[in-house]
Amino acid sequence: MVDKSQNVKTKAPAVVVRLPGLNFTCDGLLALIPIAVALALIISVVYLISRTTQTLLWVSAVLWILFMGYWSAVAGQASATRTSEPPRSRQIHQLLMYGALVLAFVRVPGLTVRWLPKNWWILGAGFFIQVSSAVLSIVARKHLGRNWSAQIASKVDHQLIKSGPYRLIRHPIYTGMLGMFVGTAFVSGELHGLVAVAMISIAYFRKIRLEEQNLRNVFGTQYDEYKKKSWALVPFLI
Repeated sequence: MVDKSQNVKTKAPAVVVRLPGLNFTCDGLLALIPIAVALALIISVVYLISRTTQTLLWVSAVLWILFMGYWSAVAGQASATRTSEPPRSRQIHQLLMYGALVLAFVRVPGLTVRWLPKNWWILGAGFFIQVSSAVLSIVARKHLGRNWSAQIASKVDHQLIKSGPYRLIRHPIYTGMLGMFVGTAFVSGELHGLVAVAMISIAYFRKIRLEEQNLRNVFGTQYDEYKKKSWALVPFLI
């Protein structure tokens, strides 16, 4: 009797690298190369931030890296996209997002003036805001499930989610992202952090306007009714 299981070949671990305009797969031992490069970049960023600032801003950077790692890991769980925003519109948001991230951590000349005093209470408040905001985004992402998309899009079998934080807030993930930038600005205490908050606010207010137009087209009056009973970002305020 022949054991057929011996003929079954197991696939070697593989890593898919996605960059703007470039996708490629590394398998076997080659899969270790992009992982090593990513780890080296992360260590370099944290080291540079720790060497150029007098605060615990590097801790905030580590929290951001962990958050973005999780976000990237679950991105593939979304359902198929039916229609989406033009690539140029997505690129505008990404440029504002990346620019805000750079400004949040880089001490740009002329933007190193402190807007907050060096105080352990303020530092603790900053970390609390950042962590709690990250948790809000993660919880909201779980409630969205396969309806989530990084871009403004309509999905196959798209559903209007009203559970969890979506009962009160239409865009809780954006609330969490904005809160993370605010938390980092508190930890930094310098003007460049505030400029980063202003830039990411522009990015998300622009995205909210476009996204609500898209959701109105997808769900019609159902979305209008939901809009009357909820807030865009912060209950009772915005």
